Formats: sequence, structure tokens, C-alpha cells
Amino acid sequence: QVQLVESGGGLVQAGGSLRLSCIVSGRTFGRYIMGWFRQAPGKEREFVAAISGGGVRTQYADSVKGRFTISRDNAKNTLYLQMNSLRPEDTAVYYCSSNPADTATMTSGYAYWGQGTQVTVSS
Repeated sequence: QVQLVESGGGLVQAGGSLRLSCIVSGRTFGRYIMGWFRQAPGKEREFVAAISGGGVRTQYADSVKGRFTISRDNAKNTLYLQMNSLRPEDTAVYYCSSNPADTATMTSGYAYWGQGTQVTVSS
């Protein structure tokens, strides 16, 4: 059974940084594309970033390019999202995900999801 467990969320002031982590169990982590999504109150869940199994290829939403960095440590079965220069509009529940149906863009059709971690950015 695949399990994804996020951590690292919290309350931060605008301009600050946070690093999210996602530990994956139940599968060979390094074989699979991984992604981060977020959902703000009253809004649909949206793509944030994705990374290929080997970590060579990455993809970002325009809204986070240059501020967020996705990475992975396959030896530790862990996915990361380094978030810098945070803005109030980054406030959302952030979800870790695995196995997208769209392996070309890596932005949709993910099969597995974590429970989410709350990120709140105050102005």
C-alpha cells in the first residue's frame, strides 16, 4: 500500500521561507514522477511543481517559478519543496502526489496523494 506523508507546513511571514517534506512508503520511490499541489480555501486544487524519477526533469507553475524548488532524495524516499519569498497568496494546503497519468507535462492525473500540510503566509 502506497503512503505519502507530508510535513513542514506552518505559519510564516511574507518574504519568509519554508521547506516541505513528503516521505513515501510502499513502492520503489525512485521510479516514479512526484508532484506538489496546493488548494486554497474556496479554490480548486492546483499544480505547483513536479520532478521526474531521477530528478533530472522538473516542472513549475508560473506563479512559483523562481521562488520554489522541488527536489528529491531517492535514498531517503523523500520529496521536498523549498519555498522562498513566500506571499500571502501562497497560503493553502499543500499535497504531495505520485504517478501522474500525464508523464509528458507531469501536471495532472496523479494517482496517489498525501493528507496535506497547511501553509499560512501572513502579510
